[in-house]
Amino acid sequence: FRGRNNVAINRNRNFAVNRTANAAYYRGGNVRVTNNWRGDAFRGQRYAAFRNYHRQWHDRGWWRSHYDRIIFVNNGWYYWNAGYWFPAWGYAPYVSYVYDGPIYGYNGLSPDQVTVSVQEQLAAAGYYDGPIDGILGPMTREAIAAYQADNGLAITSAIDEPTLATLGLV
Repeated sequence: FRGRNNVAINRNRNFAVNRTANAAYYRGGNVRVTNNWRGDAFRGQRYAAFRNYHRQWHDRGWWRSHYDRIIFVNNGWYYWNAGYWFPAWGYAPYVSYVYDGPIYGYNGLSPDQVTVSVQEQLAAAGYYDGPIDGILGPMTREAIAAYQADNGLAITSAIDEPTLATLGLV
């Protein structure tokens, strides 16, 4: 991980302490690093979006043909301020999001604004040294994974509710 291995950024961090603590935490069975979203590490309501997620593209035409009652509030989707998980692609014509997984919305921010907030917090903590561009690219996912590992979270490399809470964003 670039941010974690950057000596100039992480001069005062004790990597041995962090790695030992996390290794013991994972070995204790509390969290298993896995890509199986139905595994034990992802039990509970906080990871329901990952367990129930099915990759499907639904553009505006699909929604209009399947549902005749969609509620708009202030010309936006109702869930932006409600703290719900949602896949961020295919619902609004002017919103782009390069990552396929669900993202957690908060404070009425769009997915790219949420990503900017996460990038800023990770940069301030010394995990991310890439551009603050709102794109959840490889460098951002590396930084998220390193942050999740150092903080005892399940390593998803995604912007999820536990990560946002640990970063102090929600």
